[in-house]
Amino acid sequence: MNVLIKHASLKYPIRQLCRSFNSTSALEIKQWRVDRGLPVNRNAEGILTDGPDYTYLDGRPTPLLHKQKLRMEKQQGYASQIIELSAELDFAKERYTNMLAAEEEERQKILSNRLKPKGQKLKK
Repeated sequence: MNVLIKHASLKYPIRQLCRSFNSTSALEIKQWRVDRGLPVNRNAEGILTDGPDYTYLDGRPTPLLHKQKLRMEKQQGYASQIIELSAELDFAKERYTNMLAAEEEERQKILSNRLKPKGQKLKK
């Protein structure tokens, strides 16, 4: 079979197809979408990805899709992490101000315990 293909290709030269490639970079496409207020990834959000596949005629809510559940859990994870980190930040700020206040109090305590003038200087 190889021999047949070799001979056939010699008799009839294969014409090479020229493809024209698009020279627009992906970054320019992303920037175009961002400039128009669209999401960078067009499949990330929208009515087709966020909306239900079907609706009940009597108005009952439709169950969430698997990816919708995953996205919701991911967003809840982000929210809990934000709350946790902001609480840690508040604790660190409060601790720092308490440390500064304790340091200042210690300094005032040392200054108040210094030797006081006696005798004629005390009368003045």
